[in-house]
Amino acid sequence: MNQLIACAISMLVHIVALLSMALVVTATPEKEKPREIVSTAAEAVEEFEEFSEQPIDQPVSDAPQSNDVVVPTTDVSVVPDVQVVASADAIEAAPLAVELTDFGSETAPATDLASSMGAVGGTGGGFGGRANAAKMAAASGGGADTEQAVDRALKWIAIHQMPDGGWSFDLKVCPSCQGQCSHSGEGHGKDRGGATAMALLPFLGRGYTHREGPYKAQVEQGIAFLAALAVKQKGKCYVQGNLYSQGLAGIALSECYAMTQDPRLQVPTQLALNYIMDAQDPRGGGWRYAPKQPGDTSAVGWQLMALKSGNMAYLQVNPLVIKKAVEFLDRVQADDGAFYGYADPGKGAATTAVGLLCRMYLGWKKDHPALQKGVAHLAKLGPSKDLYFSYYATQIMHHFEGDMWIAWNNKMKGMLLKSQSRAGHEAGSFYDGVDGGHGAHSAGRLYCTALSTMILEVYYRHLPIYKNQSVDEEFKE
Repeated sequence: MNQLIACAISMLVHIVALLSMALVVTATPEKEKPREIVSTAAEAVEEFEEFSEQPIDQPVSDAPQSNDVVVPTTDVSVVPDVQVVASADAIEAAPLAVELTDFGSETAPATDLASSMGAVGGTGGGFGGRANAAKMAAASGGGADTEQAVDRALKWIAIHQMPDGGWSFDLKVCPSCQGQCSHSGEGHGKDRGGATAMALLPFLGRGYTHREGPYKAQVEQGIAFLAALAVKQKGKCYVQGNLYSQGLAGIALSECYAMTQDPRLQVPTQLALNYIMDAQDPRGGGWRYAPKQPGDTSAVGWQLMALKSGNMAYLQVNPLVIKKAVEFLDRVQADDGAFYGYADPGKGAATTAVGLLCRMYLGWKKDHPALQKGVAHLAKLGPSKDLYFSYYATQIMHHFEGDMWIAWNNKMKGMLLKSQSRAGHEAGSFYDGVDGGHGAHSAGRLYCTALSTMILEVYYRHLPIYKNQSVDEEFKE
């Protein structure tokens, strides 16, 4: 009986439990409300797209890569810790001690750039005068006539921009020209990187960037063309050019980055500088046409100017590279550094001008005996239709200042103002009367126009070094 009672109770409990479960209705969960994401508008409009998407009308070859340079990735906007490591051969050939201070490793603070860009009489050798170009020109020996000549030249250069944003020395392939201008540079027609850099430098020299000035669209497309080359080719900024083109591109990218602090330019510019540093001859310390070749003074000048521009933009420059470049200059100098040869000691006019300008940026003081002797020699030679010589020598005289600069400037600007074309499609360009130097015939009218314009911008393109010895602690022997 007890067992029957227990079974009945157990059955009753199970029946009640089953009925209870059947009556339970699972509630439908409430639909989650979509989250609202509120974003603020960007502070500045991005003027151009990612560099890797820019069209380039020539196939990009695979650039030689080296394990000696630590290359920043291209998916970041800032690279404050980029490291540049010298090659094993360079370290073996170099002296044990490098008596150079480390160059800046951080992005240039906006306040630093604003002060150096905006004030007349700012840091010597910097980009400060460009913000007050007309005022600086009038104070330094130029004036309304030189500024009008610069404006005409920039208009001509802008008209001859290619549809892909770059430029070509060969004006016959330019749709807007098609050979209307004489003296097209067919000899360097395939060197698009070099042509684009040379075309951009006069705009930057006048203070015009993709953020400021009447040619923002042209500079935007041109600088994107160079930056795309640098990104796609691990820093190499030419396809069918050479290290001369690389130096020019390094200057253009560095100046544009320094003047705008556009974070998108930091990686391409550092890549371009890395390529220059890795291309140095590890034993002789120079540069020539191809990476690692024994150097020549002409190529060394462009590379050192690019590294100096990068240094002023707070990008990283390996002090060992500068040390080796100084050793190269020591090997090609004559008369204790008053004169310079091409690949050996000599006294060539153009190579002496290149060598002395490099020495100025590397820290030689104004009272250095060899500098004074070399500058006096250049002043006696005077400006010439050899624009390559006159481009470097004019910068030296402007930095040196004084009576020699005044005499030089009067002759130089007189020759250029007289030589500028005024008629037809060539109006604003330069060739006749300034076609006597290195590269003029093969690179043609664009080359001569770019160099002539930069000479006419010397009054503000770089402030005189010796007003403030800015190279003393940052970029010196």
